[in-house]
Amino acid sequence: MAVPIPLERDEVTIGRALEADVRLNDSRASRLHARISTQRDETGDGESYRITDLGSTNGTTVNGEIINETVLNDGDKIVIGDHLFRFDMLDEIDREFQQQIHRLIAHDELTGLLTSKSFFSELRREAARADLESRPFCVLMMDLDHFKEVNDTYGHLVGSKTLEETGRVIKEALRAGDVASRFGGEEFAAFLLDANYAQGLVAAERVRAAMAAYKFSASRTTSPETESTHHVTISIGVAAFPDDATDPIQLVELADSALYRAKRSGRNRTCAYRPSLAGTEPLHPRRTS
Repeated sequence: MAVPIPLERDEVTIGRALEADVRLNDSRASRLHARISTQRDETGDGESYRITDLGSTNGTTVNGEIINETVLNDGDKIVIGDHLFRFDMLDEIDREFQQQIHRLIAHDELTGLLTSKSFFSELRREAARADLESRPFCVLMMDLDHFKEVNDTYGHLVGSKTLEETGRVIKEALRAGDVASRFGGEEFAAFLLDANYAQGLVAAERVRAAMAAYKFSASRTTSPETESTHHVTISIGVAAFPDDATDPIQLVELADSALYRAKRSGRNRTCAYRPSLAGTEPLHPRRTS
């Protein structure tokens, strides 16, 4: 599926490097491969776009021709490494429409987090990049504790609201560059870039503590007079790349295994797949629910 990449700055760099604006998981792309620049006329009303090769190893082609620098036109085909881009000049209405379509496809409607399909796509891409650049990362699998009781006690409207708020709590507890997903039902997932085992467990514990402290709405209406709250805890399993596995699917499975160990040991806990590597036993509060 094609993914729109808006040019949100006057200069956008493309390449494998962590500091590139558009990062490619591509061994044939240089670390900083090319740059697209926006140029405005004297009135500020008109814009033109120019692509510049940044001395890449394998070159940059536009419409089949290797270039050093050239002006981009609507519909131009750009090849960088093994990636093909199409340059589209969209007005604001078309651009917003394209972004809305992509958001609907890639994100869970209730929580705003990535869908499981989009999560796996991002995870595979980042795992390949981490392997290429010898960088660690962690996968978190998370599941709400006793969520069925929320639906049974307060109804499915409150249950849906709880899931929506859970997505927000998880996102706010993680770092800006971390990627979170609603995996399905009351299960969530995340992967943390440039995070070793210890850092992954700290992040997981931050999510667990934030969930335990959060007051979820238990009201079916938004009236302040009838506002009431309830609490939901979360259990989390953590697996690390490359300590536990290098295959992204296996990492998810191992984190899931750690999650169910957290469930079996009392819930409202954070467990590493291999506590000996993480240097810790399961993390949990003094009292559990």
